[in-house]
Amino acid sequence: MEIRIVENISLTDIKADVLILPFTEDYKGSVYAGLDDETVALIKHVLDTREFTGKHAELTLLHTKTGRVVLVGLGKAEELTAERLRRAGGKVFISKYLKGHELTSAALSAAIFKELRILDGAQHSASFYFVEGGVLSSYEFRRYKRPENDQPQSLKTLTVLDVPVSDVSDNSADSMKWLDTVIPAVSFARDLVNTPSSDMTPTILAETAKSLSGKLVKVNILDAWDAKKEGMWSYLSVSKGSAEPPKFIVIEYYGGPVKMAPVAIIGKSITFDSGGLSLKPADGMEKMKYDMAGGAAALGIIKAVSELSLDINLVAVLPATENMPGGNATRPGDVVTSITGKTIEILNTDAEGRLVLADAIGYAIKHYKPAVVIDMATLTGACSIALGNEAIAMMGNNEALMDELKKASKETHERVWQMPLYEEYKDYLKSDIADIKNIGGRTGGLVTAAYFLSEFVTDTPWVHLDIASTAFADKDKPYIRKGATGIGVRLIMNYLLNRHD
Repeated sequence: MEIRIVENISLTDIKADVLILPFTEDYKGSVYAGLDDETVALIKHVLDTREFTGKHAELTLLHTKTGRVVLVGLGKAEELTAERLRRAGGKVFISKYLKGHELTSAALSAAIFKELRILDGAQHSASFYFVEGGVLSSYEFRRYKRPENDQPQSLKTLTVLDVPVSDVSDNSADSMKWLDTVIPAVSFARDLVNTPSSDMTPTILAETAKSLSGKLVKVNILDAWDAKKEGMWSYLSVSKGSAEPPKFIVIEYYGGPVKMAPVAIIGKSITFDSGGLSLKPADGMEKMKYDMAGGAAALGIIKAVSELSLDINLVAVLPATENMPGGNATRPGDVVTSITGKTIEILNTDAEGRLVLADAIGYAIKHYKPAVVIDMATLTGACSIALGNEAIAMMGNNEALMDELKKASKETHERVWQMPLYEEYKDYLKSDIADIKNIGGRTGGLVTAAYFLSEFVTDTPWVHLDIASTAFADKDKPYIRKGATGIGVRLIMNYLLNRHD
């Protein structure tokens, strides 16, 4: 969706298929007095009769001589937050009033937002969050829909009237740039995750990564032979049962000073996870295409950072492979050696994510000596048991880094919840025959998985984000459609922008 900002223009002069007018509850102002007399009278009527009250996410459609007008409620002004504005924007943009009917253009009057203040420490203006929710909600995955079965296309253009979307100045990536760049990067990641595994193999994911190459972006693909030379047998053990060759994807972005240590983003990239010989139940296995959501988010971040030309250095590592059963598949009880030399007893081949991440983290630290490491992974079913589908589980070895991510979480509403990494969890992972085993039993599964990864981090500041419960939505949410959520892109981009500042 193309977003246009227009200032100092009358509402009656704008040309669009539908006009969106936000209202707070019990609105008493006159910001829409510039409309034609017929529309003003219709609005007054629905307000006076209480057919429309401005309650949060309430919608009303008016048909006027000049076209369709949609009223959207924001709720009580004193209760407004950035997230409630996103949800109101999301509700109107996916409503039956805007979808279908061959509507391709919309105009939003942001006049009322002049009167609103967001009191929760938000970084942007009220109109920004409303538009952000609307654009996020407009995402649709259409690749496999035939035209005769497809739904009408979404809006092509949105014109924002009266005030700029952002009142933030002197920002390294202003609010319009965020909407134009970061939100499409979220959609890019969602497309990758929503694509069936037959069309999103490690090879195809690697080709997608190569498409991001540019002046500041270098992409290097390591094949199985390269991984063997690096000693990444933990990673390779996951790929042994699949006919699809593994692809260890490394992307470098250098926009900062040469001597600046990069931020390393590690994205779990299991393009399909059957569980290997520790086979998953058939029910729900079709969703295991989403096991590369961490890698998809990493690619979305690289895409957005490069388009914004941020003056930072960044490396993304995506250990891509399938996890399949087969005659050559890794067996429970096998022992493998990681890039660090640490030996791992594999007791469950469905705990494969930590095996590929261990080598990816080790590779990033060995070759890049990053300032920080952040890994994103659909790692454990225990994450959903602990947190439902509402938050990312966060663990790490550096409180300052986790505090920075908490700040980014509050701004983006991609919520994180810190879990402990007590020293005692090391005992859960003791092996009789190797340095460590890859599972610690049923108890503490969320945190023992993270503790396993901590064994490969050394002293580098590191945070693990378990996105297993948030990367895929089983039903529509206020501004996130059913399917892949693209979680992590907005969160990490906000962290990088704050770090950049």
